[in-house]
Amino acid sequence: MQINFGGREIALKLVYYGPALSGKTTNLRALHQLTSEGSRGRLMTLETKDDRTLFFDMLPLAFRAPGAGGGMTLRIKIFTVPGQVLHASTRRLVLQGADGVAFVADSQISETEHNAASFLDLRQNLKDLNISLKQLPVIIQFNKRDLDRVRSDDELDALARRGREPVFKASAVNGTGVLETFFGLLHVTWTRLDAEHHLGQMLGIESGALLPMAARQLGITADVPTLLSSCVGGRLNPAPQVTP
Repeated sequence: MQINFGGREIALKLVYYGPALSGKTTNLRALHQLTSEGSRGRLMTLETKDDRTLFFDMLPLAFRAPGAGGGMTLRIKIFTVPGQVLHASTRRLVLQGADGVAFVADSQISETEHNAASFLDLRQNLKDLNISLKQLPVIIQFNKRDLDRVRSDDELDALARRGREPVFKASAVNGTGVLETFFGLLHVTWTRLDAEHHLGQMLGIESGALLPMAARQLGITADVPTLLSSCVGGRLNPAPQVTP
């Protein structure tokens, strides 16, 4: 997190992490399409010919909170990491300074080992950065639910109940679960940072007002509590307040 009092801006960094071809870039593309033009910046991608991220993708979103002097701007920068094993140093570099992480897993049964290896890679990179996995807001998305031969809903629900990270299901190529994942990640990240740094006071808003306000300014008409209710496990609490 970066706070620029002179520029009246708070910047958060969110990172989408996961194995190669799990759908991290697809999530950002869908999020870019689902948000209003005035609230989003240019989606920057750098891919190889087989649609694999070469370095990273980045999507900036921004909105302004009401307050004295015009309020402050909350700028959210969303990055992806390259999933291929050979880009380990790049993943660690992109992960540095992250305020929250969405781990994008591939729901296909054949990708179970790759998911596990990538999650261990995330844990190791955080350790190398002197960050404990328990210290960082993390959610998990099981993507590609539209494909055949995927892990069953019952299996994912059981996994979610045993873990601490909130779990969302998605088919990012269709836009399904993309907003749910983003707002779930924003919720756990904001809850943690607001408790530590009183960001709501800086922005001049009630803590529970952040997500509904973000949705309005991003052009999202869906009800935020309804989006978050799709979480199938983990610790998403405290639940956001509904603010008119």
